Amino acid sequence: MEGLDLKQLSAMVGIIAEEKGLPEETVLDVVQMAIAAAWRKDNGDKEMNVRALLDTNTGKATVFIGREVIEDDLAYNPATEIPLAEAKKIKEDAKIGDVVEESEEVKEFGRVAAMTAKQVVISRLREAERDAVLTAFEDKIGTVMTGVIARVEPRVVKIDLGRAVGIMPKSEQIDGEYYTVGERIKVYIKGVEHDDARAQLILSRGNAAFIEYLFRQEVPELENGSVEIKGIAREAGRRTKIAVVSTVPGVDPVGTFVGGRGMRVQAIMNEIGDREKIDIINWSDNPSEYIREALSPAEVVKVEINGKKAKVFVNEDQQSIAIGRQGQNVRLASKLTGYDLDIELAKAPEKKKRKNAEDSLLSALSQSNDEAEDTPEGSETK
Repeated sequence: MEGLDLKQLSAMVGIIAEEKGLPEETVLDVVQMAIAAAWRKDNGDKEMNVRALLDTNTGKATVFIGREVIEDDLAYNPATEIPLAEAKKIKEDAKIGDVVEESEEVKEFGRVAAMTAKQVVISRLREAERDAVLTAFEDKIGTVMTGVIARVEPRVVKIDLGRAVGIMPKSEQIDGEYYTVGERIKVYIKGVEHDDARAQLILSRGNAAFIEYLFRQEVPELENGSVEIKGIAREAGRRTKIAVVSTVPGVDPVGTFVGGRGMRVQAIMNEIGDREKIDIINWSDNPSEYIREALSPAEVVKVEINGKKAKVFVNEDQQSIAIGRQGQNVRLASKLTGYDLDIELAKAPEKKKRKNAEDSLLSALSQSNDEAEDTPEGSETK
């Protein structure tokens, strides 16, 4: 066989697998794909459904050409279809819709076909090796690693993590953050996405889990369980709200996360940028109290809860604070608490209303007295 020695290739399957760190089955599948592609190049049509089997003990290769069974006397594509009568000669119980296969032993390839096979082997092995590396990162999911920015595109940033290159989509980036090729950067390993063609490592700096991981590096009390994170709501690059609680009496959870002189929270902001504000609030199992805390720094007058909806009443001077710029504060508070929050103005207190009425009455009496004093003595007032 010209340019492609199947016996030699069969013997190399184990060696290639060891060198590439791949299972032998994966390497064998690649070789068989290459044989099928080469045979199709020499003997068939690119539309043909061809698979190959390689006996690694003997070096013998066989290809199987599959065609779909169709009705007799219909126009058909001989590369992919076969009439029922003809199919029954190959498989007696063949019926319309079945796929029947014809086998043929591979004996030799032309030069072009051999080159095709080699290209397939090289390409497929490279893809398999990359996918194997990415699969190895699956036990790193949920951790943060440091990588080097390899390429910056309009909607994606490619980051080299040493053994693999991952992508950080626009949706996983910090809004307003700028990325420079060659810059070292911390990223959260969000997951490995698999499709029919390849695996892809997905990285993030914009998700809530990235913030939680950073706090776990700065707050050792999280590891010993004296404080806990109950929830995080984040709009990356703008604002994050994090609800915390203490499991030990006397421990201030908010102060623990902020740290002495704010050192702990400042370390987080040094990583994500000072454009993003971080609100650390006390968690409460009382929904009304939790909602009040979540809307911080706004002062809440009253909360009325109905199912998963809540009306939050605030004074007029607190309304814009509760809602936040472009609705950000109430939106994050809603996400954090799990309640649909509706901000409404509180009614003026009855005491204040009575005081206003009393002031009006006193003003009227005062005006009447003034008018009486201005009336000349002995004259009548009509």
